[in-house]
Formats: sequence, C-alpha cells, structure tokens
Amino acid sequence: MKFAAIARTTPMYKVIVIGSGCAGSTAAIYAARASLEPLVIEGLEAGGQLTLTTDVENYPGFPEGIMGPDLVDRMKQQAQRFGATYRHGAVTRADLSSRPFKLWIGDEQLETQTLIIASGASARWLGLPSEQALVGHGVSSCATCDGFFFRGQPVTVIGGGDSAMEEALFLTKFATEVTIVHRREEFRASKIMLDRARANEKISWITNATVTEVADPAAKAVTGLRLRSTVNGKEWDHKTSALFLAIGHVPNTDVFKGQLDLDKQGYIVSQGGARTNIPGVFHAGDVEDRVYRQAITAAGAGCKAAIEAERLLEAEG
Repeated sequence: MKFAAIARTTPMYKVIVIGSGCAGSTAAIYAARASLEPLVIEGLEAGGQLTLTTDVENYPGFPEGIMGPDLVDRMKQQAQRFGATYRHGAVTRADLSSRPFKLWIGDEQLETQTLIIASGASARWLGLPSEQALVGHGVSSCATCDGFFFRGQPVTVIGGGDSAMEEALFLTKFATEVTIVHRREEFRASKIMLDRARANEKISWITNATVTEVADPAAKAVTGLRLRSTVNGKEWDHKTSALFLAIGHVPNTDVFKGQLDLDKQGYIVSQGGARTNIPGVFHAGDVEDRVYRQAITAAGAGCKAAIEAERLLEAEG
C-alpha cells in the first residue's frame, strides 16, 4: 500500500537573521551572496538604533555623511538584490534545543539550519514624551555617534556609571561645557573614571536631580531641561543644546534566556568569532558587543556571523 507524501507546512531556511540593523543586514548581504537565501526578521524596531540617528558622518564611504535611516535602507536594498527576504515581525519564542532550530512569530513557526542573532540592544530612556519626540534632534544615547554635531555648544549627560563618565569625557572634545546630571549624590562609576571626569574643567555636576521635561519639541531641537530635586522637590530650568542618555542598554535576548549563555546583563557570551555556546547559532552586533556599539563594528560582526554560518553549512554538505 502506497502512502501519499505529506506536504511540509513549516518553512525551512538555511539561514535566518534576527534583526535588520547594520549587523543583521550585513549578515544578510554576505549570506545572500553565498546563495543561502536568508530570511531577515526585522524586529519591532526595523533598522535598529541607526533609525534614531539623523546624520551619520563616521561610516566609511560617505564623505558627506548620510542619514541613519538611509544607510540601513541601502543595506536592506543591497541584501534584497542578492536574494535576501525581509519580513516584519518579532520572534516571540525560540527552541534552540536541536537543529533545525524553531522560531515563532506569533503563532507562525519557522525552522532554520543556522541562526544569526543580530537583535541588538535597546538604550534605556527616561520615558518622557518630550524626550522621545526629540530623539535624533538633540536627544541621543550615543556620544560618539552624535557628539560632533554639538561642537561649541553646552550639552548634558544623564547617568552615574562608567559609561556616563566616558560619554562626558568624550563630549568635552566638542562641547563648551558638559553637565552631568545624576539622581543621587553617590556615583556607580569606578574611582578612576570618576576622578578623570572630576579633573576635567569642562565638566560640571548636578546631583540629586532628575529630568522631568525636555524642551523644545515644537522647535524640533533641544533648548533646555526641566530638573527636579530628589531632596526637596524644587524644580528649575537648565539650558543645554543636547541631552545624552548614559543609563545603560538592554540587550534584546529575552526569548533566548535559558538556552543561550548570557551574562548577568543579558548580553550573549561569545565563544570566539561569532559563535555562541550552541553550534549553528551565531551572534552579531550590539546583542554581544557592550563596548563599541558602532555601526561599523556591527557591520563587521554581521560579516563574521554570515561567513561562519556559510562555512558550517558547507562543512555539513
């Protein structure tokens, strides 16, 4: 007795890339050129953090600079040209216990022989409507990306850890004055970083204060902050031309907890190159990189991940 073959209903891919920022799209370009027909799941924030940046002047090949959204869109078009497929949505569940790996976008299940996780890390924000309205217009989470645009102007950094001190010190290269605002008197920063910041004459300090409002969304530019004392509740205005948030990042790895090796903050622990603790699963970009967080380093990481995925599939025939 002959049985009819059962049609496969779950899509199977050679490579799935999670994330569509610089890391994800570069991985897609390399995987597509290797005829692996990758699927890119764009995520809830398609294009990654570069979509929040107006001008990018430090990406090689663009001497006049390029808008952040334009850069990631060009990368997407390049990947699509070679055969990559992009789709909206976010991975809501994952099963990495065996290959093929299983992913879910809502109720839809996908399977893949290899997986590149380039889901990035999201900056922590204050959560103010006025702050969100000015992201990319004077509100930033990356001093090395946007500090240059405020040459000769006063800027403000929010935070009390090493990253806040590093951002403030970097900004002194451009700004006339850098004010560090921190909600407490004590700082989490290491002594050496705190001492360096305190020794810099361009840095001033406002402690025991929080930001309650960012002006001016109507002007589409930062003109000042409304501050509130955490001691007595008194409020006052602080003039500034930019607000840099340095209160940390949250890696987008929740769906992989309990399966991938993650550090205490949720960043993927690299096993060298682009490898994770699970063979066939690779990392790229800010989901692992807590140090550099630049478009160019993310692109390089995406290249590495795609090459490793290609070599694994080739070795397996």
